[in-house]
Amino acid sequence: MNNLSASIKKFMGNKNTVTILGVVLCLVILYIGYNYRINSQVELVQVPYAKDTIQPRTYITSDMIGMMNVPRQFLNAARKNATSGYYSNVNNIIGKYSNYNTVIAKGSLFYSDLVIDEKDLPDSSFMNVPEGYTIIIYPVTIYTTYANSMAPGSYINIYYKSLNDDGEVMFGKFISNVEILDVKDSSGRHVFENTEETRTPAYLLFAVPEETHLLLRKALYLSNYDVELILIPNTETLTESDSVHVSSTQIEEFINSKTAFVDVSDLPQISDQVTEEE
Repeated sequence: MNNLSASIKKFMGNKNTVTILGVVLCLVILYIGYNYRINSQVELVQVPYAKDTIQPRTYITSDMIGMMNVPRQFLNAARKNATSGYYSNVNNIIGKYSNYNTVIAKGSLFYSDLVIDEKDLPDSSFMNVPEGYTIIIYPVTIYTTYANSMAPGSYINIYYKSLNDDGEVMFGKFISNVEILDVKDSSGRHVFENTEETRTPAYLLFAVPEETHLLLRKALYLSNYDVELILIPNTETLTESDSVHVSSTQIEEFINSKTAFVDVSDLPQISDQVTEEE
């Protein structure tokens, strides 16, 4: 036993032996580390994905979700490049909605910013409306929207047509630079949010300053003058300084002169009055 201990001590005391053992140990550590790294990169992880394209504001059910195996390296890269994390559990997706401003592409992962609870689902029509502006829901048809060519983010001008006190026709640009917030069908669905379904426009949503909103209602009050408001696409190039404004002081003064003593409560709502005219 003593001889064995002495032999081991003598063996370990040899510098060449220690160097060789150190090299071997380093190689073993490198080998283990390399294999661990390779295995971790090619390791397959099961994650949910969209079986078909999911349109905005869509209730997500189990039949819309598939499971696939992807390398962990892919998920790490996806996490690094994405602005949010992704769901790994199907139960955290079912029963939620796709966000209002996005389409979840076929085969895509379910990122957390693409999926929200129903209570957090906003109506995009009412977002970013300036303070002091009033939203108007204006009845339209395929014809009055120029074959559905009026889309959210584009601009319109509102033209005024009526008779004056002499029975002559008054016509001209009334309100300029009105941005379209949304276009909805008769069921309240966003006409332009679905890329796979044709929807017929029924309402145009836009916002104007409250005083302009009241002026439009006053105009529609003048039913004895055969008033008609006409929406025309604005084809001019606009800048941020081009805000909503009244284009014709003549038309404005005519309307105000005829409604100077009319109480606000007696003014018609725009949506009701336009519906009656159509």
